[in-house]
Amino acid sequence: MGVYAYKGIDARGKSVKGVRDADSAKGLRTLLKRDGVLATEILEQSEAARKAARDINFRRIFQRISPVDVAVATRQLSVLLRSGVPLVEALSALIEQLDHPDLKNAFTDTRNKVNEGSTLADALKAHPKIFLSLYVNMVAAGEASGTLEEVLGRLAEFLDDQTRLQSKVRGALAYPIVMAIVVVAILFLMMSVVVPKVTSIFENFNQALPWYTSVLIWVSDIFSNYWWLLAALLGGGIYWFRRWKATDDGRRKWDLFVMDVPLFGPLLIMVAVARFSRTLATLLASGVPVLTAMDITRNVLGNTELMRIVEDARESVREGEGIAKPLRQAGRFPPIMTHMIAVGERTGQLEEMLLHVADAYDQQIEVRVGAMTSILEPVLIVVMGVVVGGIAFAILMPLLQLNEMIQ
Repeated sequence: MGVYAYKGIDARGKSVKGVRDADSAKGLRTLLKRDGVLATEILEQSEAARKAARDINFRRIFQRISPVDVAVATRQLSVLLRSGVPLVEALSALIEQLDHPDLKNAFTDTRNKVNEGSTLADALKAHPKIFLSLYVNMVAAGEASGTLEEVLGRLAEFLDDQTRLQSKVRGALAYPIVMAIVVVAILFLMMSVVVPKVTSIFENFNQALPWYTSVLIWVSDIFSNYWWLLAALLGGGIYWFRRWKATDDGRRKWDLFVMDVPLFGPLLIMVAVARFSRTLATLLASGVPVLTAMDITRNVLGNTELMRIVEDARESVREGEGIAKPLRQAGRFPPIMTHMIAVGERTGQLEEMLLHVADAYDQQIEVRVGAMTSILEPVLIVVMGVVVGGIAFAILMPLLQLNEMIQ
């Protein structure tokens, strides 16, 4: 039995498409006709994927699979399994509920492999861009322990928590970035359009201009006449920075620098602590071995310095030591976090302690994001006012001097 992608027209004349398994293309055409669908195109799933890769589909560029889509599908699968539905039948029911074509194709391929005797974890490995190593390892642990439905529910909650955390961080960064872009755009407009028109009246002055007005005119001339050079320098700087950051040394130095930036550095560490704690707790609670769990957790941090620290902790665990000591010695993770991990290791409640840490830092992130937003808003307004006021001062002072000379 193969998997086919089809397009057709239903009894109401509407265009329909989907993915369905059948013995052959002819057999699928018969099945669709029985359902009131006139098939206009039927392709094997692999052939349809190749055709989709060749065609430019602007809608699909923006229709990416989000963690929310995966979380919803995972929760639905967990509910079906908890209700006693067999895995293959649960996957079939899930596929009928999915709207995203790529996610639907992934679960269809997964169902077919499971139907052929593969484990669910091995079937999910074929789609690493959708189901990350964390997802696959948790599913494998759930299958091995016979608690797959519970692990899937825990995994869905984890994905929801990670999505909320990312939204908080993006919300904290979005406002200052947008405001900075607006300030730069207004400054560029004033220096390249407004200032040259106003300062053109100074050309007939027989009096020396104040130094700050001369500097303003000089900067305005650069913006007006050499904007293309500024754009080229900006583009070249961004390109060079991206190339430098892509190197191992550049990435390490940048990650170290970011952690020491006021306001944003502490927030980054809070996010890393919350992500580390929740990920490790979720993996350990799902039955994933501690070394594998720490290796997966290390890869979700996104900061090379913190990843190095976790790798050192992993090696300590391999040698029979605990997690807390190397994390504390590194000096990057907060003492309260390493203390709670140490207590969890001594009492055998490491998962619970890690979840307490994650919840506590999630709350701190929310408070810090609110504080940053309330601070950055007036700061950016003041900066904007100072820039505009400085430009106005540099223009008005010569005009006032000219007025005094005329009187």
